[in-house]
Amino acid sequence: MLLHFLLDKYEKMEPILRVDLQKVVRKKYKAQFPDILKRASTQLNLVYGLEMKKGGPKCHSYILESKVGPSTENNLCGIKEFSKKGLLMTLLSVIFMKGNHATEDEVWEFLNVLGIQAGKKNIIFVEPRNLILTELVEANYLEYHQVPGNDSPCFEFLWGPRAHAETTKMKVLEFLSQITGTTPSAFPSLNEEALREKAERAEKRAAARAGRSPKTRANVRFKMTD
Repeated sequence: MLLHFLLDKYEKMEPILRVDLQKVVRKKYKAQFPDILKRASTQLNLVYGLEMKKGGPKCHSYILESKVGPSTENNLCGIKEFSKKGLLMTLLSVIFMKGNHATEDEVWEFLNVLGIQAGKKNIIFVEPRNLILTELVEANYLEYHQVPGNDSPCFEFLWGPRAHAETTKMKVLEFLSQITGTTPSAFPSLNEEALREKAERAEKRAAARAGRSPKTRANVRFKMTD
């Protein structure tokens, strides 16, 4: 509710007062207000590319500013806009959580919690579903296809080849942990899978280096004998 309220204020360019935020959270969760505000701020930053700042020294108001820059270090280099990169990382997180393939319904159920709704335009995403299917799928960051064997049409999402090339499961798990306010260890099975992938990638890099080494040494011997 707080996330929806903040996005609405940003879209309408209205001032964000602390007292109004407290009303949204309600008295029942007054003690948890700082944590709720922190988590909403984190989601705004990661998913929408908006940074929440104090509007004054007494912290009675806040402002939201568009943030430019990568959220995942050098990963996902093909996406320049911060908000789109955050959306993609969110989608990759859902797919990873659902066993590396997620139905379209599962994806939108998760996105709706973050205030992203199919068919609903906002100042951040012109139309999320169109963005996902035209930009992210066509750019090979995501795969989208019909699940065979179902009586009614059912579609699912998977990681695309560019996602596998430009990021890792551990990076995505760390992103998911930030959104949920936890740590990777809070997802034992996902953490184990991410660590396993990390080890496999390290073995492949070592094998690739080892494969080049004999050739390099042979070239050196050849030049020396000349």
